[in-house]
Amino acid sequence: METVAVIDFETTGMSPELGDRATEVAVVIVSDGKISSRYQSLMNTGAYIPPFIEDLTGISNEMIRQAPPAAQVMKELADFVGAAPWVAHNASFDSRFLDAEWSRMGHRREQAFACSMLLARRLYPDSPNHKLGTLVRFLGLPDTARHHRALADAEMTAHLWLRMVSDLKNRQGLDVVTHEFLRALQKVPKAKLPAYIAKFAHAA
Repeated sequence: METVAVIDFETTGMSPELGDRATEVAVVIVSDGKISSRYQSLMNTGAYIPPFIEDLTGISNEMIRQAPPAAQVMKELADFVGAAPWVAHNASFDSRFLDAEWSRMGHRREQAFACSMLLARRLYPDSPNHKLGTLVRFLGLPDTARHHRALADAEMTAHLWLRMVSDLKNRQGLDVVTHEFLRALQKVPKAKLPAYIAKFAHAA
């Protein structure tokens, strides 16, 4: 199984375009079918954390004031991940914050994102919904019991990613399931999914 980097941000809000900033980031590296290493850090961007976000995440303004500068954290993150492709649950959210924080230090993302939420909608249509916590319970995955903290959510997403790769191999008879294939699969209409997977299996 190829190496991927599973990322999760905690933030002051929903949109970097509206001035929201990251408060915490975590990445777990998945290789050889397991989590092989982890990086996690709070990060001081100078942004104010609203009370409802503080209640949701448990990350306080005082904690952020004592955290390392955002530029230092994002440089360490880049060094840690290297060239590994990205995975996130609701990747449109995490990719925008990653790009925004990296752009402030003159760094540009080259690796593509795969979205475990979009994939789960196609692979697990019977799940009550496709929030990360719901999928963890629905599939019986390891639950860190500390949702809305970056490392906990990144680890749960990593277990979900491994489960999706395993299910595609075991249920669909695929010998190899690549990040590139899953990025394509997440865009395929549900009705066309069986034909697309069969075509990939035949080509492989």
